[in-house]
Amino acid sequence: KFKKQIFSFNILKFVFISKLILMKKVLIIAYYFPPSGGPGVQRVLKSVKYLKQFGWEPVVLTVANGQFPAIDESLLKEIPEGTKVYRTKIFEPYDLYRKFTGKGKNVALDVNNIKKDDQKRSFTEQISEFIRATFFIPDARIGWRRYAVKKGLEIIHSENIDAIYSSSPPYTCSLIAWDLKRKTKLPWIAGLRDPWTDFLTTPTRWWLPKLIDRGMEKSVFQEADYVECAWEGIRKDALQKYPYFDAEKFIHIPNGFDSEDFPLLETHTNEILTITYTGSMYGRRNPLALFNALEELVLEERIKKDKFKFKFIGRFGAEIEEMIANTSFKEQIEVINYMPHSESIKMLMNSDVLLLIVDEAKESKEIVPGKVYEYLGVLKAIFAITPQRSAIAKLIRETNAGLIAHQDENEKLKENFLEFYNNFYSNKDLIKINKSKVSGYERKNSTKLLASYFNELC
Repeated sequence: KFKKQIFSFNILKFVFISKLILMKKVLIIAYYFPPSGGPGVQRVLKSVKYLKQFGWEPVVLTVANGQFPAIDESLLKEIPEGTKVYRTKIFEPYDLYRKFTGKGKNVALDVNNIKKDDQKRSFTEQISEFIRATFFIPDARIGWRRYAVKKGLEIIHSENIDAIYSSSPPYTCSLIAWDLKRKTKLPWIAGLRDPWTDFLTTPTRWWLPKLIDRGMEKSVFQEADYVECAWEGIRKDALQKYPYFDAEKFIHIPNGFDSEDFPLLETHTNEILTITYTGSMYGRRNPLALFNALEELVLEERIKKDKFKFKFIGRFGAEIEEMIANTSFKEQIEVINYMPHSESIKMLMNSDVLLLIVDEAKESKEIVPGKVYEYLGVLKAIFAITPQRSAIAKLIRETNAGLIAHQDENEKLKENFLEFYNNFYSNKDLIKINKSKVSGYERKNSTKLLASYFNELC
């Protein structure tokens, strides 16, 4: 019996060692990586976490001194033990921008730069935007390209890398991977979390820098073996711009949620209806339509101010702070600065309704931010402010996860809020979510699909 146990142990040991030997390596190029916080880091971090389960060892190339919109040291613990992470220096122009515009270190630049078309910019902001649009192509992280390519070549040779994966934005990551692809001929999947040119977060460029930027985008799409799109609208955008490219090159791998992020909490019951929003808000993504609807419900005496509460967790532009201050129920709105991802998950789990607001932009029907899936994973009712025929609306209807209204649908906004409000105070279910549909959006499933494309290329 003892000899059989030793034999079984040796077999298991042999299988484990064989897997390590046979496991291929992928170089992952990502600007947003822990200790960076925010939504941009989650997709690549979860890929790094699960790729080994599907035969691929990730080796990460990132920055040593990035100027991230949020820092979350707790995410460093999620990097699997033994994962090699190489960090290089980068030149970033944001300190110069802050000095020029008079914005302090504590002022978030991204949420104060993404404005609606009718919002005015100061003279210094206009000059800065012109400089950004003219000289920082494709983005302000272009100062990383030289350092990253040099280090990337060293890693490819020393680590015997089999494939390359880049995560954009910033789109500089795609250019770094493009350089490495041309020098090494390794297979490359270019990951896009947002469209590249002419997207709502990209600067408005005049014809020459716009031509250069489009040329970079086209070259990346042409050279990459696959272009991995986080939402279907990215794929549509690319094929509208370049209809002559093979449509099968552009693959859709959706975001997801990681059930391991959700701790086992004691059952929590709120005394008043608690609605939570996590993420960022700015000019194009704002709660004004909802606030106006609630003001009317209060005036009509259909709801009471002290019977609902909002928790806004994240980073908010000055115009959002002004909107909150101008409401008659501002005492019912708690604004919480960015907190560690694990803590924000707990906040979601202890809420009754999760608020989702999509940008007011031409792309609004296609945008599917990663946090939608996190909301789904929490299994709480979602109050979605998005076009009725949008990709998000389709996802929410598929999972029966919430109620939907567009910013322009004032009566629908009121109706949806009232439904949640009345159900809460009648002790009824706020929503009956289709859990089996939701379970299909686990991050592990997305990573498995990504690994299958690497297997195809190698």
